[in-house]
Order: sequence, then C-alpha cells, then structure tokens
Amino acid sequence: MQVGDYRVEIVPDTEFRLDGGAMFGVVPRNLWSQVCPPDEQNRIRMNMNCVFIDTGSEKVLIETGIGDKWSPKQVAMYGIDRQRTLAESLSTNAGVSPEEVTIVINTHLHFDHAGGNTSLDHSGAAAPTFPNARYFVSKAELDHAEEPSERDRASYLADNWRPLRLSGQLQPKERDYEVLPGLRMETHAGHNRSMQCWRLEQHGQTLFGFADLVPMRAHVRYPWIMGYDLYPVETLESKKRLLPQAAREGWLCLFYHDPDEPLCRLIERENKIEVLPVSNV
Repeated sequence: MQVGDYRVEIVPDTEFRLDGGAMFGVVPRNLWSQVCPPDEQNRIRMNMNCVFIDTGSEKVLIETGIGDKWSPKQVAMYGIDRQRTLAESLSTNAGVSPEEVTIVINTHLHFDHAGGNTSLDHSGAAAPTFPNARYFVSKAELDHAEEPSERDRASYLADNWRPLRLSGQLQPKERDYEVLPGLRMETHAGHNRSMQCWRLEQHGQTLFGFADLVPMRAHVRYPWIMGYDLYPVETLESKKRLLPQAAREGWLCLFYHDPDEPLCRLIERENKIEVLPVSNV
C-alpha cells in the first residue's frame, strides 16, 4: 500500500502461541475465549506483523519477529509454526532481501519483537541478519534489557542485540525521535517504561503501530490489558489517550500480534472503541 510518498508492506513472521490468561490479565477466560479461542494448553494464536517501509532512499524494517534461534523444546512450548523464514516473507511481501534493508527498528527488545535481529551463522553463533542495516532502539530500552526486572527477565535474550553492538550496527536513540521525514518513534509507558510505538504521517495520512500497548484487535477494549505489562495502569492511561484520537482522526492502526486482521481502523461509538478491518472500510 502507499502512505503518502512511501510504499508500506506488512511482513508477517510466523504464528506462535502464548497463554491466553497472560495475554488478557484480569479479564475472565469466559470472555476472552469468545474472541480468541484457546488450545488444549490454554494458548491463543498470535502472529508478528513486521512492517517494511520503502522511502526511495531508505528501506526500513520495523520489528523482526521471533527469529529462528530456537530449540525443538522451545518451538513446542511457544507453538511456533514457521512456514517460511522472515527473509522469505520479506522477499515475497516486499520484494527485498535482508542485504537491502538499511534501517531496522525495534519498539523494544522482547524476543518476539527482536528475535530476527540476528541469525545463527555457520559456526552456530548469533550474527546480524541484516548486514548492511543500522539498528535503532531507544537507549532506555537497551539499558532495561541489560538489567531487566525479575518479572520480564525471560523476555530478553542477549543474542538478539549484543552481536549488533559488536558489529557497530546498533544505534541507541532518544525516547522520542524522528527516524526519517514523517516516521517517528514515541515512548508510551505501560508494557514497560521504555517501549515505543511508531507513527508514520504523510500527506494527511497516519499509520500507527501500537506494538505491545494494544497487541491485538481484542485489546482495544480499555480494561483488556496483558498480564505481562509491568505498569497496567499506565497502559490504560495510554490507551485512553491514543485510541480515541485514532478513531477521531481516522488513523490506520497496526496491531502487531493479531493473527488475522492486523491492519484496521477504529470508530468510537457510545464511548466504546470498535474495530473495522481495512477490508470493510
């Protein structure tokens, strides 16, 4: 699709599964299971919808999915159903190779957002997947990843960013910054204190990536907040600020983990936010 002067493509990584109770926090199972039916292990289907932006001078990839540095035990635990590599999806959906990507952006460094930053080389060591790219992440998030809390330690795997430091490709950024004209990263607290969302504005159009602030369409309901969030009250505040604005201003919204309809618009009706898949708009 075209957003202003830029070509934008959604690049799904692979389906995986996480516990539905963890994904919906205090919401009762008999409610969330109606919209996200769980499997026999109480896990729900999810995906990782990375976004490619071609500006003409830069080829940008936002997020890199879960990666493929996983043992068979971990593949089974997370229900990873990989049909093709991220590089193959990038080629199929965007027509580019990893070598052509010039900028990689991580909203945060959890393994399901930054896992594809690196891949195993012939020696079995983690090496940059995108050899010619600059990798951008906020300094605050990088600092947190190096010293995570007990609650989110398992989500940070150092092989996803330390090889980039060694190669000189990792560039820590401010909490809010402009990547290139029209594309900005902005910190919205809740999931943690340093996760960023991204905003692409071109010629009156806005495409907004909610990252893990609103991971799936089901999470647009204000109290439907992940149990993984370190600061759920701040998540609620951020959602109440951003979602009505998105509805009011007609943003295109990208829900990173939605397995079926990641790209949507929102409407506000009777003080409730509702989702309209782009195909129905």
